[in-house]
Amino acid sequence: MTYPHTQLFINGEWRDAEGGRTLPVFNPSTGTEIGRLAHAGIADLELAAQAAQKGFEIWRDTPVNERSAIMRKAAALMRERAPQIAELLTQEQGKPLGEAKVEAMSAADIIEWFAEEGRRVYGRIVPPRNVNVQQQVLKLPVGPVAAFTPWNFPINQAVRKMSAALATGCSIIVKAPEETPAAPAELIRAFHDAGVPPGVIGLVYGTPAEISNYLIAHPLIRKITFTGSTPVGKQLAALAGQHMKRVTMELGGHAPVILAEDADIGLALKTAGAAKFRNAGQVCISPTRFLVHHQIADEFAQRFAEQAQALKVGDGLTAGTQMGPLANERRLAAMQAIVQDARAKGAKVLTGGERIGTQGNFFAPTVLSHVPLDADVVVNEPFGPIAAIRSFDKIEDAIAEANRLPFGLAGYAFTNSMRTMHQLNQRLDVGMLWVNQPAAPWPELPFGGMKDSGYGSEGGPEALEAYLNTKTVSIFHA
Repeated sequence: MTYPHTQLFINGEWRDAEGGRTLPVFNPSTGTEIGRLAHAGIADLELAAQAAQKGFEIWRDTPVNERSAIMRKAAALMRERAPQIAELLTQEQGKPLGEAKVEAMSAADIIEWFAEEGRRVYGRIVPPRNVNVQQQVLKLPVGPVAAFTPWNFPINQAVRKMSAALATGCSIIVKAPEETPAAPAELIRAFHDAGVPPGVIGLVYGTPAEISNYLIAHPLIRKITFTGSTPVGKQLAALAGQHMKRVTMELGGHAPVILAEDADIGLALKTAGAAKFRNAGQVCISPTRFLVHHQIADEFAQRFAEQAQALKVGDGLTAGTQMGPLANERRLAAMQAIVQDARAKGAKVLTGGERIGTQGNFFAPTVLSHVPLDADVVVNEPFGPIAAIRSFDKIEDAIAEANRLPFGLAGYAFTNSMRTMHQLNQRLDVGMLWVNQPAAPWPELPFGGMKDSGYGSEGGPEALEAYLNTKTVSIFHA
């Protein structure tokens, strides 16, 4: 599929930026420019904000069953167009085509779930203390939303925010990632073609700091939602706080994987081990810190290294590719620095640890063992195809190490002991915990973290609450 010129979407129209500014888009497998995207300026952002307000006034008054029907039609269009959208996503992001298809198809499931859940946004009648009074609690849409989404899952992260906003009657402006613009544009095209009124959805690209500073402070924007790094999230949350804007933050993770003494090593390798290298490890819930009981640590490390070494790394459009390139050269340099730091501090590189070739941003799947606590890969989220293994003696030690860092997004565990499961459930400081299975972030489940990994949810009924105001109405009838 030919890679397109990606435009802005404002007030129901695809358009170039005022002044005609553009930015290049690169294929991370080759390093070559494959297209351009429109670069919004302040004038474009103001048009988008005004359109979002008008769109909100239309959408909030659209009956919920009609909103739901339009959303379900958008889901059907995503399924129909998934093969073409996946090809665009692989060209601009690098992930294998199979993973890109899963992302495009899962977007349809997310849209459908929110379309139906939006029909169940209920208020309530509260028994009065006076027979002549009627007391109601209403749930009303908060207003126009500004959403900031990342490049690692440009469809998945945008669709969660858009679906929750639209299901509750809000309008939304999506600041999609400049590195991967075409895939989220196709998501928005599906909603537009399904019949979403002009202004209800906007799409902008440009200079991230300029866009966030303008939209977060804009008086018409009433809600902010951001997925990205913890440092940037803290800055945006602070800015939103200055303007009393409601915020949902899904920030960085550094997911611990705890293998108890009775863990099924084969299952752990099949699930968490394989997931480590999904999207080249550029996943906020990627299994990262492998804490393994000392009795099984050596066997697990050896088998994990063999599994990683066998992965086929290459262009995501090539049949059989299991791991694609990193998104950009910055990530490549970061991986090299992480491995160098770990080596210098005494870690063993069991496999990988270096760039593959000279063209594209390919880095070998890497497994490190005997990693010291002060190594950068243990302290900070690597956001790449690097796994760090440490051993422990008691499950309490593993929990303490997992909780030592300020991150608290996702965690994984492998054990058959109900006692151990209970300890993990109660003591592990993460927003999501998967035991004896891979991550299963279904739309009906809350998706979010705690501590420096953010607050609020982008899944489950909890996700809708962030887009709703609660209003008490008490009426006296004489």
